[in-house]
Amino acid sequence: MDIAALTFLALGLPFIAAIIAPVLARLLGHNAAWVLALAPAAVFAHFLTFVPEVANGEVVTGGYAWIPSFNVSFSWLVDGLSLTFLLLISGIGALIVLYSGGNLKGHPHQGRFFSFILMFMGSMQGLVASDSFLMLFVFWELTSITSFLLIGFDHGREAARRAALQALVVTGGGGLLLLAGLLILWNVSGVTQMSLLLSFGAELKQSPFYLAALLLVLGGAFTKSAQFPFHFWLPNAMEAPTPVSAYLHSATMVKAGVYLLMRLNPVLGGTPEWQVILPLFGATTLVAGALLAVRQTDLKLMLAYTTMSSLGLLVMLTGLGLPHAIEAATLYLVAHALFKGALFMVAGIIDHETGTRHLTRLGGLRSAMPLTFAIALAAAISMGGLPPFFGFLAKEEIYAALSAFELRSVAFAALTILGNALMFAVAFAIALMPFLGPKVSTPKHAHEAPVLLWLGPGVLALSGLSIALMSGLAHRMVSSPMASAIAGKPTPVEISLVPHIGVPLLLSGITVAAGIAFYLNLVRLRGAMATVLADIGWGPDRGFDQFMRGLVRSAVIVTRRVQGGRLDVYMTLTFLLVAFVLLAIPFLYGEFPRAPFFAADVPLHELAIMTIAVAGLVAIMIAPDRLTAIVSLGIQGFAVAMIFLLYGAPDLSFTQFMIETLSVVVLALVMTRLQLSPSDHRPWREKVPDFALALACGTGFALLLLRVTGVPFDASLTAFFNEYSKAIAHGANVVNVIIVDFRGTDTLGEITVVMIAGLSILGLVRLRAGALKRPVVAAVLVEEEDAEERV
Repeated sequence: MDIAALTFLALGLPFIAAIIAPVLARLLGHNAAWVLALAPAAVFAHFLTFVPEVANGEVVTGGYAWIPSFNVSFSWLVDGLSLTFLLLISGIGALIVLYSGGNLKGHPHQGRFFSFILMFMGSMQGLVASDSFLMLFVFWELTSITSFLLIGFDHGREAARRAALQALVVTGGGGLLLLAGLLILWNVSGVTQMSLLLSFGAELKQSPFYLAALLLVLGGAFTKSAQFPFHFWLPNAMEAPTPVSAYLHSATMVKAGVYLLMRLNPVLGGTPEWQVILPLFGATTLVAGALLAVRQTDLKLMLAYTTMSSLGLLVMLTGLGLPHAIEAATLYLVAHALFKGALFMVAGIIDHETGTRHLTRLGGLRSAMPLTFAIALAAAISMGGLPPFFGFLAKEEIYAALSAFELRSVAFAALTILGNALMFAVAFAIALMPFLGPKVSTPKHAHEAPVLLWLGPGVLALSGLSIALMSGLAHRMVSSPMASAIAGKPTPVEISLVPHIGVPLLLSGITVAAGIAFYLNLVRLRGAMATVLADIGWGPDRGFDQFMRGLVRSAVIVTRRVQGGRLDVYMTLTFLLVAFVLLAIPFLYGEFPRAPFFAADVPLHELAIMTIAVAGLVAIMIAPDRLTAIVSLGIQGFAVAMIFLLYGAPDLSFTQFMIETLSVVVLALVMTRLQLSPSDHRPWREKVPDFALALACGTGFALLLLRVTGVPFDASLTAFFNEYSKAIAHGANVVNVIIVDFRGTDTLGEITVVMIAGLSILGLVRLRAGALKRPVVAAVLVEEEDAEERV
């Protein structure tokens, strides 16, 4: 099997595993996790083989044509950026599947959860590997849908349903903005693939549509990556099971927006707009998330807000445009995925083994859970930016990018120090406070977690240490190719664990000192933030509820006004619009047809047919009852059928005769069955407007037909059908071939409409028959109710 087929299989393997997951869970229980984890492990192994090739600066592309006429393909792009994401998604995904087996052991819907998490995994892989704009958007929305299923997994709780709906609305709405942005990029560049778009940076930046495309793309990225003020859905998503939080909301999905910004940096980056909007929103999100994190006592909420803060830091670094900023973003993205995924799983272990995850109800767990404590401490050291973990390298590179002595760098350095120091305090609060100090009584007897629970966070924490110790190899194989793909030019990453004396190390020391101070005064900070938030009151989360209520109320009002339930109003408005369109265009644009020329030698039989049609019209208008009007209506159809016959279209004439005959018969039978009033008793003041409306529509169609027939006949379509009906559809009857083959879908639609109309007629007949019997049935029911009451 060639590399393209293997890559296609690797991208689809999680979806295949998702299909069989419920069956395996039913057969093997929580042990199914060991089998299902083989799928992401195999994907990880496959993409690991790409590392040497990508490290040499090569880009792997491939795929299959989907809709060649529209240049739409299922194609992938594997470079340093997408390869790093693919390895994180599949590698952490395998650990998350194992962790889910232990965390949800005994859950009645564990198989469904495995299926959802694997579907998300496949969607996220497709997103970061997509080269096609369309496939990128499809997988982007699939991540929103699968995250909706995962967040609302415990659908019996209202909070989980609300959080899932909120995440879907925010990220789904952002997806629509992204689609509009991609369409603009397509329109400006003329290409539909990322690999080709990367060479159109200059054209896009000079385009008058650049700002519109940038804002739309940022709308999609900011909502997905929880940037302020779209951040509120991320903390609420903690209603999901802990494996979801550890996977989606720290390592993968929330970084999709960051991935998009990094991917488009060579195309949209480097402009004043880019370097103002991204750092501004990113720094705001960084500080806001860190301040909101210290307010919380729930371990998952503390981690959620610091995740929001870290995403803001990544967005800020991506947009700064300073030397070493891209390298810093590269290192921090990988480091964050490792330490935050581990800490989320540690929070889940604590909750699973003690019955609570609130910081104020935990303490003294070190002796009961020594391995979990060691893992938590290792991950916290990396999150705090201390050696010898990978987080230290990321923090040093961040401060190297912000060490220039200029106002802009100083301002963002101050904000970064504040945010990092607060995250330092939160990291060690999670790693130390539950385990140290006097032992606190917990709802469950605390003990060490089984292997399925500690294996995942243990591997991630150990990876943060191993990668830092082998930083040279890691940079050559992963960091440098990723930074080069983001920057759009060769960008080597060279930082190591050996500290460089200078401004970066000084800023790092200030961060650690401030973090220790914040940690020691965490209770006071929590109280101060609670007071500030109480004084502010309103926030985006509450605003979302108000927006949704307003949206529902507006929909109700509009529906009541527009859909009042009266068929005559609907039909009147429809024909008014038709008449307006048909008559307004000729008046506005002077497209009136020339006056029709009537020859003096019109054949007598044609005049007779036209006379019959007019006579039928008069008969309809003066008919004494509706049954007569229906029969008279058939006269019009027969006249049209005769015209078709006279002008050489016997097949159309035959079809028209059949339709008119059946229509008259069916309508007559239905009208008789429904026992409608025998005549129209409305006064003339109600009939005149209907007459005027009918006359306007008829006049409009007459003008349109005269204008169309006045245009020189274009026989190209006729020639096409004559040439290809026999060659392609193997039919000698051109009309039949057009209906059955060339317009097969249209014919199917017409058949469907006729079927629906028949079912509607049957429903009306039965409804009328039921209405006639209803009084008898109602009387019987009343008697039975009275009898029950007497008993």
